[in-house]
Amino acid sequence: MTAYQHPGEPGAATGPAHGAGPARYDAVVLAGGAARRLGGTDKPGVRVGGRPLLDRVLAACATARTTVVVAAPRPTARPVTWAREDPPGGGPLAALDAGLRLTTAEHVVVLSADLPFLHEPTVDRMLSTLRTSGGDGVLLTDPGGRDQPLVAAYRAPRLREELALLAGRHGALAGLPLRRLTAELDLTRISDPVASFDCDTWDDIATARARIREHGHVLDEWISAVKDELGIDLAVDTRGLLDLARVAAHGVDRPAAPLTTFLVGYAAAQAGGGPEAVAEAARKAEALAARWARESTAEDRPSGDGQQPAQGDVAPDATPDTRPDAG
Repeated sequence: MTAYQHPGEPGAATGPAHGAGPARYDAVVLAGGAARRLGGTDKPGVRVGGRPLLDRVLAACATARTTVVVAAPRPTARPVTWAREDPPGGGPLAALDAGLRLTTAEHVVVLSADLPFLHEPTVDRMLSTLRTSGGDGVLLTDPGGRDQPLVAAYRAPRLREELALLAGRHGALAGLPLRRLTAELDLTRISDPVASFDCDTWDDIATARARIREHGHVLDEWISAVKDELGIDLAVDTRGLLDLARVAAHGVDRPAAPLTTFLVGYAAAQAGGGPEAVAEAARKAEALAARWARESTAEDRPSGDGQQPAQGDVAPDATPDTRPDAG
């Protein structure tokens, strides 16, 4: 796929990955293709925004109960279960069959490993639509209206049933195209030109790398990359932390911004971590920075007529004649 449209409007491990969401599902990621249009390059390992394409896809299905990657094992940012099709290189249907054998959930998300713009809300949307549609699956379509069966959510029993029929009819699944499977399923289609964007060529890679560096995306992409690199799985109010950094930089001194945000993180960790701890530490630091800034403004200083600052800017036990600078 080379067409791209802007949206209208962001470690070695093995074993199953367990999600905590109320609606349980499994994920199968196909990552063993030959990538001939990339000259045989290891496409899942190509980095976009500092992260391998495979890790970006794994982040999108991080709430899956079990995530199976069909490929030769490699280091990944999240725990996964590995599988191989028989024979290796046997094509998408053989790979899907191998991955499904290690899943047990009723609903399964099936993804390719080259989707740089797929994010968790899109996965949630596919699953929600599947649960209410009554059909066999929900898949995304690309800007040209073409089906993307490897960006989809399916009812696992129907996949197993049709795969077994195809294997019986053709003797094996190796070499069969995906359309042999999807043609037998009742599918709901969702148009999403961004999440369905896949990287088949080096032009696609260049487009993806350019987009995430645009003003509206670069910060979220950077934070996601840092969290993956540090092994942090924590949702924080990024905008709130930026507001804190601005207050500290403008009201105190520019170097106060990075130092303050570092101290907020340290304090949150000391308090047990989690979004609530970060928010509380940030609230306290922002209030302190605001008080600091107010003290430097002319309107909050005593005037020549003896007028005193507002009571909110005075320590509770302070009076004019007990301040340290009182004469």
